[in-house]
Amino acid sequence: MKMTLIAGSNRKAATSTILLRYVESLLKAQSLSVTFVDLQELPLPFFTPDNQELHPNVQHLLDTVADADGLVLATPEYHGSVSGVLKNALDYISAGQVSGKSVLSVSSAGGPMGVSSLLHLQSIVRNLHGVNCPEWISIGYGSNSFGPDGAPLAGGMRGRIEGAVGNFVELTRMLAIGAAAAAK
Repeated sequence: MKMTLIAGSNRKAATSTILLRYVESLLKAQSLSVTFVDLQELPLPFFTPDNQELHPNVQHLLDTVADADGLVLATPEYHGSVSGVLKNALDYISAGQVSGKSVLSVSSAGGPMGVSSLLHLQSIVRNLHGVNCPEWISIGYGSNSFGPDGAPLAGGMRGRIEGAVGNFVELTRMLAIGAAAAAK
C-alpha cells in the first residue's frame, strides 16, 4: 500500500510536522510505501481556478495524492482552523483524486487540543469524497515534546498515536480490497 503524508505548515520545526514524521516512521515500520510532502519545503503558488498551467510543485503534490491508497494530513491549528498553507494545497486537489481513500487527520495546537482544525479538515475531506478515519491525532500544549526518535514524550500519547495509525492502516486495507473487488 502507498501512503502520502502532507505536512501543512510553513514553519521550520513545526510540531505538526515532527508529529507527522513520527507517523511516517510507524508506517514505514509496517513496510508500507510512504511519500512525505512537506509544504514548508515544497511551496505552492496561491490556488486559482484560472491557472491552467500547473506549477511543478503542484503537479508533484497531485501525482502523489493520486498515487496513494491513503492520506495523512497534518496541520497546526491557527485561529481555530487549518493552516492557510494546507488549505491552499487542498484547494488544488480534486474529489477524483481522494474519492474512496482513507484519510487520517493530525493536528498540533498551542492550546489544549486542535479539535477545531480537525473538524474543519474532516469536513474538507468529506467534500473531496474521502473516507475519514474514525480516529484522529491531536496534540496540544504540554504534549508537544518529542524524544530523539521523534516519538512524543507525553504519557499515553505514543500509544494513542500508534493505535490511531494502526486503525488507519486497517481502514486503508479494507478500502483497497473493496476497490479491487469492485474493479473486477
